Amino acid sequence: MSYYKHHVFFCTNQRTDGRASCQDHNAQEMRDYLKKKVKEAGLSGPGGIRINNAGCLDRCGQGPVLVIYPEEKWYQYKTKEDLDVIFAQHIKSNKHVKRLSI
Repeated sequence: MSYYKHHVFFCTNQRTDGRASCQDHNAQEMRDYLKKKVKEAGLSGPGGIRINNAGCLDRCGQGPVLVIYPEEKWYQYKTKEDLDVIFAQHIKSNKHVKRLSI
């Protein structure tokens, strides 16, 4: 059994060479938003959900991106509403969100 039910990694990388990066789309703010949502729902911690920053996940051209383990599901999001859908469907109900999948 996994230590966490879901481990969510947000790419929050900021490239300085002009190439696209997830932080160009406020990835840190979006990560903080979902982390707060998970905590407020009482779902954080061992056996629950862990939200983490990640360095470059090498998909910044498709960004911003996050990946959820242990399912290895990759998502692109644009808005907090997209994160709300990922939270409600994937994190709470274990349903893959196809329209946000990459």
